[in-house]
Amino acid sequence: MVDYRHNRRYHGDSKRPRVALRVKAARKTDNSRFMILGSALLIAASALIYASNSKAAGSAVELETPLIDQGNQRSLQRGAQAFVNNCLGCHSADYNRYSRIAQDLGLSEEDVENNLIFTTDDAGEPTKVGSLVSNNMTKDYGRQSFGVVPPNLSLTARSRGTDWIYTFLKSFYVDPSIGTTGVNNLVYPGTAMPHVLWQKQGWQTPVYGEEAHGARPITALELSDPGSLSAEEYDDLIADITNFMAYMADPIKQTRHRVGIIVMLFLFGLLAIAYLLKKEYWKDVT
Repeated sequence: MVDYRHNRRYHGDSKRPRVALRVKAARKTDNSRFMILGSALLIAASALIYASNSKAAGSAVELETPLIDQGNQRSLQRGAQAFVNNCLGCHSADYNRYSRIAQDLGLSEEDVENNLIFTTDDAGEPTKVGSLVSNNMTKDYGRQSFGVVPPNLSLTARSRGTDWIYTFLKSFYVDPSIGTTGVNNLVYPGTAMPHVLWQKQGWQTPVYGEEAHGARPITALELSDPGSLSAEEYDDLIADITNFMAYMADPIKQTRHRVGIIVMLFLFGLLAIAYLLKKEYWKDVT
């Protein structure tokens, strides 16, 4: 008969080391999970950066970055006024309501009615504050006038990016070959959009470089006929418009950021409590 007493005695003496081994194994598993999670987060961040760079690189022109702040209500108010006066005649933004804009921009309903609403409904009555931000241009008329229906600008800041919008509004130049509008754009060549801000910016003409492969590239734009605003004032104007369009594309951005900060502070506090509890629970484990 085989004597198992030695084996029982050996395993009995090795109970604590076996617990320690299990603790070490658990710690290795946790470390592996943290490494996998960290790698996943790093890959996700790299993908977002690459996507952002790809969007910016979608244009052959180097895009400029405007100094905008969606928390600046004065800038948003100026941008809303400029957008309504210069863009809303052709483009719509009917994913937004006037009442929500008034609330977020610190405006009263009277301010909106007197300064931002210039349209009527189908019955000929003035558009109500609770209505969507739209215009009275029909799709057929837009297609007849421009060859294409002017797009909805509600989400342009998301689809194109604020750098694209800002640079686009700065890059119109005189092009006699465009028979419909007489202008072209470096960021969006062949655009059907006229230069609606020409009275403020003036007219720009292209500066051509040396001929290469049978074509002369445009290297810069120079202001040949100044407008009513200086270059700095015009940059501020289109920065306000860009800021307002960024707001329209994401109206709850500021709220989301505030909630995010509160959530992160709560999670850090919870992490500290969990760490102290972990130390208390495992203090007798070696």
